[in-house]
Amino acid sequence: MAAPLAGQAGAVLRDLALRSARLRGSFPAVQLTPRRWLNLQEYQSKKIMADHGVTVQRFFVADSANDALEAAQRLKAKEIVLKAQILAGGRGKGIFNSGLKGGVHLTKDPKIVEQLAKQMIGYNLSTKQTPKDGVTVKKVMVAEALNISRETYFAILMDRACNGPVMVGSPRGGVDIEEVAVTSPELIFKEEIDIFEGIKDHQALQMAKNLGFKGPLQQQAADQIKKLYNLFLKIDATQVEVNPFGETPEGQVVCFDAKINFDDNAEFRQKEIFAMDDKSENEPIENEAAKYDLKYIGLDGNIACFVNGAGLAMATCDIISLNGGKPANFLDLGGGVKEAQVYQAFKLLTADPKVEAILVNIFGGIVNCAIIANGITKACRELELKVPLVVRLEGTNVHEAQRILNESGLPITSANDLEDAAKKAVASVAKK
Repeated sequence: MAAPLAGQAGAVLRDLALRSARLRGSFPAVQLTPRRWLNLQEYQSKKIMADHGVTVQRFFVADSANDALEAAQRLKAKEIVLKAQILAGGRGKGIFNSGLKGGVHLTKDPKIVEQLAKQMIGYNLSTKQTPKDGVTVKKVMVAEALNISRETYFAILMDRACNGPVMVGSPRGGVDIEEVAVTSPELIFKEEIDIFEGIKDHQALQMAKNLGFKGPLQQQAADQIKKLYNLFLKIDATQVEVNPFGETPEGQVVCFDAKINFDDNAEFRQKEIFAMDDKSENEPIENEAAKYDLKYIGLDGNIACFVNGAGLAMATCDIISLNGGKPANFLDLGGGVKEAQVYQAFKLLTADPKVEAILVNIFGGIVNCAIIANGITKACRELELKVPLVVRLEGTNVHEAQRILNESGLPITSANDLEDAAKKAVASVAKK
């Protein structure tokens, strides 16, 4: 039986929110954050859910005002919601450069849908999460508007502490679930699922009961919970979070908005989903980095970070800041590094006019430090590096790597540890 395990659930939720916020921020609609931060639009995500039997609003997608009108007429709904399809949150309060206010509109008239679509498609929508100039809207989602009589929260995620999937739910949905975990921990319910046996009927029913569903809606909610779990497994998700998981006055349980994270290691068997990745809103440098299997996020500082592993990247950014510097980027080489990747990484870093120094911080476990060293020396020579370069290497083949760097004759500053490297990188910029 599920019980209000407030402490554990709160920790799970805080970790969940932190990981999401670090990557792209919180979106009010459907956010998907997998390999290279795989980005799917809301309509793509809802289609995946609908294809797996999960109840979502009826909708069509349009890329012209005329298509939007036809979609609205085909819906034959009492009320229609028109949503601009961009990856950023805050669409409802956004502003178009066409003068239209709001990227989400409700209407009962299909002709109004056409008029609104004319002011959305092809225009830039600016929200609190977009660049200053906004993002161009290429598609809109024309959906059936449903009233929500009650909102709950439901999520399934992989939890290391439990070595498997965990359901987390609350009868208080439609709000920041982290806040609920802090202010009303007794309203957070957690249930572990045996990944070999799968979700049991009694587990789904108990969670539906904990979420406050009553009468026929309780069984309907339990059925939706089981379908969400099957979806979770089938698409190799690490998280499926539905907020709100609501009920309508007509007695229907609907998944209104969701976030889905995928396991990047499953890309080889989820080719159709990963092929849907929408890179159109990425910075060009991010797309260029992805071609060489590099993770890149630009920041506003002047010291480039060149590391292997996301954790090491964040630690490097932090220690640069602690020593009075500002990181210019987050660049992760990953595990299977080749010399060509190192060269391309340097090419990307040196193309950024803000970069005044480069800090290389490699911990060689599965990474061979000698390969990194050869890549560094090649890049320095061919790109004629003109900014200070500080290198800290540790791990596999580190002595050979140090020999390569020392005998290169290049102006490379070696560091003993991460703090030493950060201090030297910050000092090299201060000297300018």
